[in-house]
This record gives sequence, structure tokens and C-alpha cells, in this order.
Amino acid sequence: MASGSPDADQCFRDAYRLRKTDEYSSVFAFRRAIKGRFLIVHYRPNALPTARLGVVVAKKLARRAVQRNLVKRIVREGFRLRRAQLPCLDLVVRLNRPIIGASRTSLHNDLADLLRRLPA
Repeated sequence: MASGSPDADQCFRDAYRLRKTDEYSSVFAFRRAIKGRFLIVHYRPNALPTARLGVVVAKKLARRAVQRNLVKRIVREGFRLRRAQLPCLDLVVRLNRPIIGASRTSLHNDLADLLRRLPA
């Protein structure tokens, strides 16, 4: 397994997830966001040693569960690979427009661009 430091692993542990409604609400209430082509990242500083992630995909924008799950998997994977380089923020990634015609690569690239643009 990984060494003792929280930055050493690339897992997506419970400690790296937003779970409670209050945690999501506090991120949305902070009212800071970065908008991309398909996704929008809401963020809020946290007092933890690592970034945490929550994902919201509305049925209105991705009608089929297969599409919603795909978006969630792509976002979680992108976060998992970049978490060690991210600032200590609570992030909520939300689908911003329908993904009709979007490829996996375009979603990956959109997320990577948004994570690069986060404030330090």
C-alpha cells in the first residue's frame, strides 16, 4: 500500500469525498466557481490537508443513468489522478450543459483545464 503521507496514494478514499448535504451546501454558498465547456467547478477552502470532491449530474442534462454514471466516473478518475497537486479545497463538480456529442476525451480535457485553473 502507500506510505504514511496523504499525498502518497492515488485512491479515492472516503476522506477525499464530500458526503453530507451540509458539505455540498457550504461549497455552493461560498459562491466561487470556474466554468468550462461541459463542467463547472464550485470550490471552497477547507482546513484539511487534502482536497475533497463531490459530483452532481442532473437528470435534466444527462437523461440516461449510463450517461450520468459515465460523467461521474470521468470526474472521479481525473480528481484521483490530480488530487496530490490540488490546493486544499472542497470541490463540487457539476455538469453544466448536455453532453450530447461530447466524447470522453473532451470531458477529461475540460476537467483537467478546470482543475489547473483553481486558485492556489
